[in-house]
Amino acid sequence: MFTGIIENLAVIKKLSLKAGGAELLLDIGDFSDELKLGESIAINGVCLTVKEVRGTVAGFDISRETLTKTTLGKLRNAEKINIERALRVGDRLGGHFVTGHIDGVGVIKEKKQHADQCTMSFSVEKRFTDMMIEKGSVAVDGISLTIVSVTDGTFSVALIPYTLTSTTLGHKKTGDQVNIEIDMMGKWVKKILKKEDVGGMTREQLTEQGF
Repeated sequence: MFTGIIENLAVIKKLSLKAGGAELLLDIGDFSDELKLGESIAINGVCLTVKEVRGTVAGFDISRETLTKTTLGKLRNAEKINIERALRVGDRLGGHFVTGHIDGVGVIKEKKQHADQCTMSFSVEKRFTDMMIEKGSVAVDGISLTIVSVTDGTFSVALIPYTLTSTTLGHKKTGDQVNIEIDMMGKWVKKILKKEDVGGMTREQLTEQGF
């Protein structure tokens, strides 16, 4: 489990595609001192398991399923990516609960720079925006962000200067692909509603389900 608060930018050393998946070597700098084999790290929002650590370079295996549903297969040598180590019990939760299980890929539709922030909009599948609400949360390349607006197949977020300089979004441009993870609360609500009659769900039924 993660929070969507990016800890650092790491550098791709090598991505080797192979039968059944790929192997990723990542220079994570000082974080390597604290890593343990079998530990989970979010790489651009994708939960991967550390299989080896040599100096400052950590190795990960990527399954074929992950390659097809995320942007990891398109990473290039020397490219910077977002990393976050798993949440520890008792840590502050600065973002929202992020599982590291990507729902799909979105595309940057527009990027508008303002005096004190940047507004970025993304194109995604309609089934994704069906689970989003304004002021709700979404993880983009592992970054916990608040949704400003949402329509069918499009949503936007506002990025402060700190986010632009501390994550990969500051380097992204229109047309670039990003990993999208929907807030799990939206997924649960949609699943519950699908089980109900077409007449909809009452306040009492939502309360019974813990919402």
